[in-house]
Amino acid sequence: MRLYVLARHGESVLNQEGRVNGDPAVPGPLTEPGRENARLLGLELRGLPLDACVHTRFGRTLETARIALEGRGVPFIEDGLLDDVRVGELEGWTVDEYRDWKRDHVRADRFPGGESLDEAARRYATAYRNLLERPYERILVICHEIPIRYALNVAGGSEDLDRPVHAIPNALPFLFGDQALADAAARIELLAGEESRAR
Repeated sequence: MRLYVLARHGESVLNQEGRVNGDPAVPGPLTEPGRENARLLGLELRGLPLDACVHTRFGRTLETARIALEGRGVPFIEDGLLDDVRVGELEGWTVDEYRDWKRDHVRADRFPGGESLDEAARRYATAYRNLLERPYERILVICHEIPIRYALNVAGGSEDLDRPVHAIPNALPFLFGDQALADAAARIELLAGEESRAR
């Protein structure tokens, strides 16, 4: 069975400040606790042979990967499809302001100048399918909270991409086999499409 290890990046300064960030050009390095998150992730994965590490275009995911895999010689692959949600004009807003905006809108509504949550979900489904096509047996994926949340919820049989799991801890590994990841991709795409059509 092929293995996919999904982990959120370590805590970043933007996490610490409680600000949203969907633009990979905006700096958001890890905090010292975030670097420790990454070191602990590396210890957890030390005994697991890895063929590759996929990370997003955000510096915090690459920084996490470099710390966690230091000295292991694992090749790194950048994948923008797993980037955080493109929040457009909400860039830099506080998490509370972001949540207020979301309460007044549905998943199919685009963030001003950005994408909708449904569009992001379909992007994540495509990214997961692409992972399945890569020629590796064991892949570490360092990405963001939302793509992992969606995969975990649908894998557990939920009809809600955001529930029951909502908060994803930093740098905690979640394991998927190939069939589980394929099923998650299909279910994410279906739910995002259904919610869009219901709008």
